[in-house]
Amino acid sequence: MESEYREEDFLQLSGLQHFTFCRRQWALIHIEQQWEENVLTVKGNLFHEKVHDGYSSEKRKNVIISRGMPVHSRTLGISGECDVVEFVRAEEGISLPGREGKYILYPIEYKRGRAKVTDEDRMQLTAQAICLEEMFLTEIPQAYLFYGETRRRECVEITQALRRECRRLLGEMHQFYGRGYTPRVKKSRKCEACSLKEICLPKLEKGRSVAQYISGHLECE
Repeated sequence: MESEYREEDFLQLSGLQHFTFCRRQWALIHIEQQWEENVLTVKGNLFHEKVHDGYSSEKRKNVIISRGMPVHSRTLGISGECDVVEFVRAEEGISLPGREGKYILYPIEYKRGRAKVTDEDRMQLTAQAICLEEMFLTEIPQAYLFYGETRRRECVEITQALRRECRRLLGEMHQFYGRGYTPRVKKSRKCEACSLKEICLPKLEKGRSVAQYISGHLECE
């Protein structure tokens, strides 16, 4: 039997995307509580606001569409919400309280840009699927990513490899959080697109010595 985390030790599900992208970025946001908006993060937030505004649901023919559904997993030690969960009526599905018939669940995560080569979006989606599996006692073999730039859904198979990597990364996240550990800077190409670049990699004014920099700041105080 898998061990379970206490509710007070849950981490934010959305942080898994940050952690997969860059462990230092995640630590700056979720441990040190630092954040800096840029054009990309603002656009991303506005895009999500269009998807849902709080928890709501509606029925369209044989599909129940739930927006902003709160989810959690005791085995992963996370909580958060899904942008959209579609409950599609199907004979091989599960029963839902107060609903006729049986349903299959499909989490759908909305992203502002286009599909990525790297796995950070798929990791976040895999964690959502595992949460829903625990909550509804079902299996979710596939889920979807919807990208605003291409206006298309990408089907993601929730493979055993993705599940293992998701659990490994979350185990590492819990270790970092428990230690209050922020990794050191490892500069790479992706730093240029990071919203925390100026916080993570502060630059002194070009041509000024450290002594001049300190002196200038002391004079301003």
